[in-house]
Amino acid sequence: MEFQNILLEKEGEMGLVKINRPEVRNALDPNTVEEIVNAVKIHEQDEEVGVIVFTGAGDKSFAAGADIRRLQERKTLDALLPGMSDAYREIESCNKATIAAINGFALGGGCELAMACDIRIAADHAKIGLPELNLSIIPGAGGTQRLARIIGKGRALDMILTGEMLTADQAETFGLVSQAVPLEQLWQAVKNKVDKVLAKGPLAVRMAKLTVNRGFDLDMDTALMMEKMAQAILLGSEDKQEGTQAFLEKRKAEFKGR
Repeated sequence: MEFQNILLEKEGEMGLVKINRPEVRNALDPNTVEEIVNAVKIHEQDEEVGVIVFTGAGDKSFAAGADIRRLQERKTLDALLPGMSDAYREIESCNKATIAAINGFALGGGCELAMACDIRIAADHAKIGLPELNLSIIPGAGGTQRLARIIGKGRALDMILTGEMLTADQAETFGLVSQAVPLEQLWQAVKNKVDKVLAKGPLAVRMAKLTVNRGFDLDMDTALMMEKMAQAILLGSEDKQEGTQAFLEKRKAEFKGR
């Protein structure tokens, strides 16, 4: 599959999806979003890939949000059509771990893309925000929901209602990103995080994502039962046997995803 607006790369067990529109600060038009989803599906189906990383080309912008000219043309019922919100839900539900390497501005749909990832690491010059209310619309690709769940309702409303951007350090303090690091250290920080995830059993990674994401809004008893069912599956896996045996033998586990 050929892509016009993204770069699809693979480095060992890491799959990379890089938005490649630096001339427009990696703005997200419908074609770019569609290509991102297709790229995720390719990495998801690749058995060699264990972690998928999202970033933007250049060092100024991760993704600067939606294309405003396209947005100006949208009508009432367009909000109900499949689009960015559905695409980000697919990324959030991906069966492999996902990391956003925020290498600059992450605004609007770009911020929402980062929030759909499991882990977020930001360069120290990055700015993160949801400025949609400046255009008299709301964040419509999961921003109103994921932001409140990640940093809390009060801080989310502050960000959304004022449109103020967070610095990388503020985002780290609020828990919106896991780490804020100098730009020259961003990729090494991402690789370190990738290596830590890859060292874990891939079935356990998948089940951990499922139980956290699906159980978050359930009542506690139902969520705990889901956790028990996920654990039951893992206890019967070959990887559990390998993981425990490797621990007892003081060696590195060789997981097979079975």
